[in-house]
This record gives sequence, C-alpha cells and structure tokens, in this order.
Amino acid sequence: MNDYAVARRRMVREQLAAAGLDDRRVLKAMEAVPRHRFVPRLLHHRAHQDCALPIGFGQTISRPFTVGLMSCLLGLQGHERVLEIGTGSGYQAAVLAALCREVVTVERVAPLARRAGRLLADLGYANVTVHAADGREGAPDVAPFDAIVVTACAPHLPQALVAQLAEGGYLLLPVDKGREQILFRYQRRGQEVMIERSVSCRFVPLLPGIQDLPAGEPETPVDTLTADQLSGGDPAADGPADPGPEARPHA
Repeated sequence: MNDYAVARRRMVREQLAAAGLDDRRVLKAMEAVPRHRFVPRLLHHRAHQDCALPIGFGQTISRPFTVGLMSCLLGLQGHERVLEIGTGSGYQAAVLAALCREVVTVERVAPLARRAGRLLADLGYANVTVHAADGREGAPDVAPFDAIVVTACAPHLPQALVAQLAEGGYLLLPVDKGREQILFRYQRRGQEVMIERSVSCRFVPLLPGIQDLPAGEPETPVDTLTADQLSGGDPAADGPADPGPEARPHA
C-alpha cells in the first residue's frame, strides 16, 4: 500500500466515518478514488486534508466531507443514471462513478470540463461523460436522471432540472435564503417535488453561460498548475457549514 492509499484510508476513517457518514459503498469509493490526482502537484501533500483546495479559474475541489455527505444523501444503489452540475476537478464525478451506472457531469468553465474529461478518461472512468455547458439547463438531451446533484448555490429550484429528474429520484441543491444557504434534498413524486431534508451550507453561486479561454491561450494540466494560476476562489464556500452527522438539520 503506497503513501496515498494510506492517506485515503486515514481520510475515510478520521473525516468521514468519525463524522457519522456510514454508507459503506460511499466510504469504499472514497478510499479507492485517487484524490491527489485531482489537485495540482504542488498541493498533493494536502490532498487528503479536510479542506477545499484551489484548482484554477477561481474554483476549488470540495473537501472530503462535502463529497462524502452529498454522495450519501443520494442513496445510490448502483443502477442509477446521475447528473452532476459543476464538474470542477472531476473528483465528485469519480466517486459517483463507483456508485452508479452512469454519470453525466456539466461544467460551465470549459477548460475545467476538458481537463476533468481527460483525467477521468486517463483514470479509466468509462461511465462518466463531461459536458461544457450552462449548468442551469442541465443535460436535457440525455435526460431523465435518477439523481441530480448541484455543487453551486441557486436562488431557487431550477425547473429545467426538475423536469429532468425521474420519478422517485433525489435532487440535491444549495439554495440562497438571504442570510444563509440551505442544502435541500428534493424528491420527485409525480408532478410534485417534496423537500426531504435540509442542512446549512455555503457554496459558490450557480452562474449562467459558458466561460472559456481566450483564443490561442494554451491549457495547463492540473499537475503543472503554478501558485499564480491557483489564486482566487473561496475555499470556505464548500459544502455543509458544520461537518457531522446532523450538520444543522432544518425541519
């Protein structure tokens, strides 16, 4: 067992299981996915710490607890098709790929989408498809989905995403409630979408459109990103406000 595998095992034991996450399939997936491959080489030594890390373009990779909690809340059994809004580094998609039949993930920052797509392919995640598109619109051409997870905060529940959710499926969405953000778990029941659970959280906003590099500007692989390229972003804007099994539940 190499040092990274040891670090992943410790991460799962000390940050996830100790905080009350008990879905064995999720814990096994997060112990297997090489998290360090999704962060810049100069941050490999911090890859398994309980914090968000910059990945360029003002974006971050979510801390392990956030990825674990959101994966657990989806309640995946293995047969599902899952839509992720906000690919980022591709790490959450890799974890989901181990838990379901197919992952479709959408990223509005086109260079991040291309980078994540190449990395996921290199690592052998053949059941993940990455799209550079406006995440607010989802992926209607390949809907419906048994579960949808959104990793950015919206002002309200986007009806375009509701329309792509299969009967009985869960949709995880952070919603801006003014003084705080709330991570809601919705479930599709016929023509209604019911709120199943909610916790306080903090995520970056769900933005419109597609962002790309200026024409002719080269792309940089995640491994070779420099400190200057990693500036910006808000590591605090990442997931539940309080790690733990109850994480500020709301009625």
